[in-house]
Amino acid sequence: MFAIKTIFVQGPVPGFRLILVFVLSVALIVADARFNQLTDVRSAIGTGLAPVHWLGNAPGRFSDWVSSLFTPRDDLLEQNEALKARLLILERRALKYAALASENNELRQLMNSSETLDDRVIVGEVVAVSPDPFSHEVVISKGSRDGVEVGQAVLDANGLMGQVQQTSSFTSRVLLVSDSSHAVPVEVVRNGLRGVLLGTGESETLELVHVPVTADIREGDLLVSSGLGGRFPKGYPVAEVRTVTKKPGEPFVEIQASPKAELNRSRLVLVVFSPVSEAEADVETDTVAEEEAP
Repeated sequence: MFAIKTIFVQGPVPGFRLILVFVLSVALIVADARFNQLTDVRSAIGTGLAPVHWLGNAPGRFSDWVSSLFTPRDDLLEQNEALKARLLILERRALKYAALASENNELRQLMNSSETLDDRVIVGEVVAVSPDPFSHEVVISKGSRDGVEVGQAVLDANGLMGQVQQTSSFTSRVLLVSDSSHAVPVEVVRNGLRGVLLGTGESETLELVHVPVTADIREGDLLVSSGLGGRFPKGYPVAEVRTVTKKPGEPFVEIQASPKAELNRSRLVLVVFSPVSEAEADVETDTVAEEEAP
């Protein structure tokens, strides 16, 4: 009689798998937070997801295209007249701004101040919105191949929307000013009072912090970017003061503001590049000329 010996092969313990996944997750979080080792990985994933964003946006574009095919003639004539009137208004403003710019340049020369060129911008389109209710982010259709870099300011037609947080080849992720982790150095146009404007996690409400009770600030004051810190260009509209609340015994006032940008409605955006001074432009021109010289 041969004794038959049965051997049971036991698989990995389920608890071990959980511990392994937990340790791996912690290691990835630390590597990303402390050493920025996953930046290239996130960029590659963002590049791979670009077709998904475009496909998700395709039905809306197709619907707009079909609707445009059946637009009544009277509506087209009305839109044409409205556009002509708007064009005339913009041309008048352009002439006025050209005269003001010329006068401003003369004043800069008198004050021995360095002249700067206008900010360079590129136009992008919002192709996706973050589904996370606690994260106010959008994805735009401009990426590193267009020269977009992390930290650049993003605007719509009305004001500052946010800043570029992450880029891939074809798209960029933009953190909006309403996100609770976002802050913008601002100043009051009326008197130059400086402060810091924080996001509250609500798309229609921002908070101006650390303003003393003795400060001269009123409802309706316009807040523009102050340019401090070098992150945002100076002078762009950010928000309008909505409420000013003074509590007895408190050293600071509670100030809530409404963002000027249409954070939940704007489709086209502007990505702002840092202005280049004439001296820097001359240096770049000389460098290019030297490189092209035989």
